[in-house]
Amino acid sequence: MDSTERATLTRRLAALHKRLATIGPLMRGSVVTIGTRSKHPYFSLNKNKKTHLIYLGKKREKRARQYSANYHTLLEIIEEMTVLNMALLKNYHGD
Repeated sequence: MDSTERATLTRRLAALHKRLATIGPLMRGSVVTIGTRSKHPYFSLNKNKKTHLIYLGKKREKRARQYSANYHTLLEIIEEMTVLNMALLKNYHGD
């Protein structure tokens, strides 16, 4: 890997770090709708092999969806950072 490639990867990592700072509140889990006649939104989280549900109602549903989306965005950023850091580490020769 030449210095140009290393600089490109480093710049991309810096941009991802900045993006991390803008994500906002997050929660692992998803919004589900439960009910046969009248459907109600819940936030569902699997933790310690148990499903935990929080009733959301219409007022909190949008916010819960955003928190869940933020979590998925965080995972995408982490995956890309991992690939970039692996490439940099693979070609690391010490400073």
